[in-house]
Amino acid sequence: MSFATLLDKAMKIASKDSETLAGQIIKKSNTAISQRTVERWRYGESTPRKREYVLQMIKPLRLALKECNALLETAEFGVLDEEEQQEYFPRLKFKPPHKPPHFSCFAYDNYWVGRENLLADLSAKVQGDYRLLMLVGLTGIGKTALGEKLAVDLQESFAHFDRVNFDDEAKLTDFASVASDLLTSWGEPVTPDNRKDTQQLLSRLVKRLRENQHLLLIDSLENILKGNEQEGWSEFKDEWWAKFFQSVLAGEECQSSIILTSQDLPAQITQTASRYQNFFYSQPLRGLESAEQLALFIKIGLDVGTDGSAYLNRIAKAYEGHPLALRTIAGEISSHPFNGNILAYWEKYADEIKEVERAIEEAKAGIRDGADDQFKLHRLTQALRIQVRTRLEKTFERLEREDRNAYLLLCLASIYRCAVPENFWLSHLEDEGCDEEQQKLALGALRNRYLVEEEIDPHHQILLRQHNLIRSVALECLKKLDEEDDW
Repeated sequence: MSFATLLDKAMKIASKDSETLAGQIIKKSNTAISQRTVERWRYGESTPRKREYVLQMIKPLRLALKECNALLETAEFGVLDEEEQQEYFPRLKFKPPHKPPHFSCFAYDNYWVGRENLLADLSAKVQGDYRLLMLVGLTGIGKTALGEKLAVDLQESFAHFDRVNFDDEAKLTDFASVASDLLTSWGEPVTPDNRKDTQQLLSRLVKRLRENQHLLLIDSLENILKGNEQEGWSEFKDEWWAKFFQSVLAGEECQSSIILTSQDLPAQITQTASRYQNFFYSQPLRGLESAEQLALFIKIGLDVGTDGSAYLNRIAKAYEGHPLALRTIAGEISSHPFNGNILAYWEKYADEIKEVERAIEEAKAGIRDGADDQFKLHRLTQALRIQVRTRLEKTFERLEREDRNAYLLLCLASIYRCAVPENFWLSHLEDEGCDEEQQKLALGALRNRYLVEEEIDPHHQILLRQHNLIRSVALECLKKLDEEDDW
């Protein structure tokens, strides 16, 4: 791969143009590199004549060590020596001589497939200047698995890996309790009096993270959020968590990185992060791509022939590549009574998949209203009812409990088979007596929870739609609401 190709790829990952990169190089190093010079390197007109020019690209692009060495080698300058590694990659300065101990993974396993480009991009960010990386999206979409996969890939770049799981109902979730447990696990004494001094715990925890190499994975952040109709539904129940994340972002230096997973977008983090954009990155997750879907079925052990792959592709398309649903389905096909017989599985459940396909085709033909659609994607089989339906219904129950208007909007808008303009959705709440402000707050709550997906039509208008799995549950809930009204 040429120097120009590597540089262009690195700049696209870092979202830098030639002018921005040239300006940041000058700002960080006082090395005079013009925009035109960067463009010449980027498009293959020349390569750098001085090794120091390549070195000055490292910080603005936040490259990983291997990408930096690749650029240097293709320009025939050799790789970084130990002293340069310490200067340009400070996390490596105190790198332990041994590999960190193995840690248990809840979701990542040998059946992992795909997301290679995303992994490379996120790994470079974590090894660069980013201190908070947030993975957000629908339940079961693979947030925890991706966070664990990143931790496995990056474990040699950090001295410690630690995790906090807010899905564990047996553990306390207030900041003081979690901070005390973390400090204690690192060998730092915490007395009963210390536990009462939350400010001291905050200072000690942040200091530890700034001065040591910790990779901290915090799962299911949505479980420590709350809200109200006036300010939204994504504030921390314990205000000290907001102070903690603000302190992590605000420090001049920090050797640690934190990976967060959440079904909801924490407003307090995003508001704070707007002032520290070089230290925070939010990554929404979608389903697996077509090639990744088939690779997952193969890796789980299904004998995918021409006929089998065609049926599996139809199933995967109906579920929009949802990893948890596809893994559950693959497990069922592999087990009794199907024992790997894809055609037998298709014969048993084809009608439900065809129902989804019919709705999609009718939507393309302009028939938008599908209030009578019989979607069963979330409860198609017993395994799906256990693995997928339970998690989705928990999301809906929490939404109904915390924001009734948002819950109503999600259910009422499930009649649409395709993406429609925003005002189509909001008109349903208007019929329910909600004013304009209440309508916007409800839609905002769905966006923050990633329960609505957005598309842009050929006329540059934003359209709203529901993931097929979400629509499957929402249609069921809508029927319950209709039954309640009949009473």
